[in-house]
Amino acid sequence: MGIDFEGMKDKVSGEHVDKAADFAKSRFGEHSDKIDTAADKAKDYLGDSGDQQQGEQQQDSPPGQ
Repeated sequence: MGIDFEGMKDKVSGEHVDKAADFAKSRFGEHSDKIDTAADKAKDYLGDSGDQQQGEQQQDSPPGQ
């Protein structure tokens, strides 16, 4: 019995990660640098470093790549 991280990728966005990180920092502010690092890693895993940045990267890449 475990967590289905692959299934969560479709349901979670970078915005959700940011909200969770903000909540965690409000409770555990003394660890904000570690929380930010974990949030960045989560967004990298999700492939979502920012909706606008991701959209710009897709437009810049040549077709077929």
